[in-house]
Amino acid sequence: MDILNTLRAALPDDVFREADARYLEEPRGRWTGQAVAVLAPSSTPDVATILRIANERGVPVVPYSGGTGLVGGQVKQGGTPPILLSLERMRAVRAMDAQAGTLTVEAGAILSDVHGWAEAEGWIFPLTLASQGSARIGGLLATNAGGVNVIRYGNARDLVLGVEAVLADGTIVNTLSPLRKNNTGYDLRHLLIGSEGTLGVITAASLRLFPKPAATGAALMAVGSSAAALELLRLAQRRIGEGISAFELIGRMGFDFLAEVGPDIRQPFETIPDYCCLIDLGLSHGSPEAALEALFAEAFEAGLVSDGVVAQSEGQRQEFWHIRESIPEANRRVGSVSSHDISVPVARIPDFINAAPEALGNIDQFRINCFGHLGDGNLHYNVFPMPGKTRADHEHQREAVKRAVHDLVAEMGGSVSAEHGIGRLKVDDLERYGDPGKLAAMRAIKAALDPNNILNPGAVLRG
Repeated sequence: MDILNTLRAALPDDVFREADARYLEEPRGRWTGQAVAVLAPSSTPDVATILRIANERGVPVVPYSGGTGLVGGQVKQGGTPPILLSLERMRAVRAMDAQAGTLTVEAGAILSDVHGWAEAEGWIFPLTLASQGSARIGGLLATNAGGVNVIRYGNARDLVLGVEAVLADGTIVNTLSPLRKNNTGYDLRHLLIGSEGTLGVITAASLRLFPKPAATGAALMAVGSSAAALELLRLAQRRIGEGISAFELIGRMGFDFLAEVGPDIRQPFETIPDYCCLIDLGLSHGSPEAALEALFAEAFEAGLVSDGVVAQSEGQRQEFWHIRESIPEANRRVGSVSSHDISVPVARIPDFINAAPEALGNIDQFRINCFGHLGDGNLHYNVFPMPGKTRADHEHQREAVKRAVHDLVAEMGGSVSAEHGIGRLKVDDLERYGDPGKLAAMRAIKAALDPNNILNPGAVLRG
């Protein structure tokens, strides 16, 4: 193709990659993408060259980060084959300010490496999620990733001071300033974060770092209901305050799936409760173990918890987190009919958990694995076939299941995408549940910044 000749003339030979399966398949195996070329530039000017040429020729560009996204934002099936733009070679640390607690990295930096760079200077970068060994900063910002520490530190956008990005026509926008106060016009950082590569390609970011807690600890506490879990959260917040780094809800089905299909874990309770809460602390002073033991004693006295285990070492704390982080893999092995990344107002979580099974029961019989970030209202509400059946047996019901869950979420004032983004999977959901005024503004912004619709077309917005 002519555009390939133009790209080869304008770019170094090492930019070009083989369009193999790792670039074209998404983790859930629901879509396989296509690409006229896979390009992996090593500099922002090369990214600008690629976008300028693509824009001139009207060829779509799909930005590719770690490939861990779960809503199909990194694959394009139909229409004109795109250029797949991988940021994997742009991994450099551009600046580290150990006094101010800022770290400027390129978009291809892997999250676990960012953790290591921060910790080497006595800081932490608190964005933490199961895919941190392969997820890259550019994709995490493009989707405004959440993770387990949102209750304390916020989403990805709350951890960024500035970004560098390339717009559709090849214009480089540099707002990488590490200033914490910079009130000079429109904040393009927040426009680009969460835009899923539809408004520009993030090439670098200045990240906020936080002091490393002097001591960390964790506990698993068994509760009889989601309402009791919510009361335990409120009690923990009153007693421990901002020392709570994470507060996770785990349903019994998660443990059942781990026992059924693995990965192997050591069960923390002799009798698996209907629900349990994983509470993680990071304290600047005092003993996390003492704080958690006092919390358990008060919660037990109030009838909120029936059993509990407080980690006595960092190794045991990591065992607790291994349980939580193994649940998505167990879900994958079982095979869901429909998976939902939803949020509702925290106070409505018990209402949602109690009402959803009835709505699904009008469709068929299912197993439900409900778990997630109770502290910020984000649940992973996943629906599975009964034993002896597979998700293929329910393929004709998948849309009805999703609709039942999402209708209930909307009724309760929630969101059908809490932290995974819209991608291509949820474009229709955004049209159905999104505010019309907001959607009109989004389309106007898209038309202004990408008038030829080359940037990740079909993601977030239809077209």
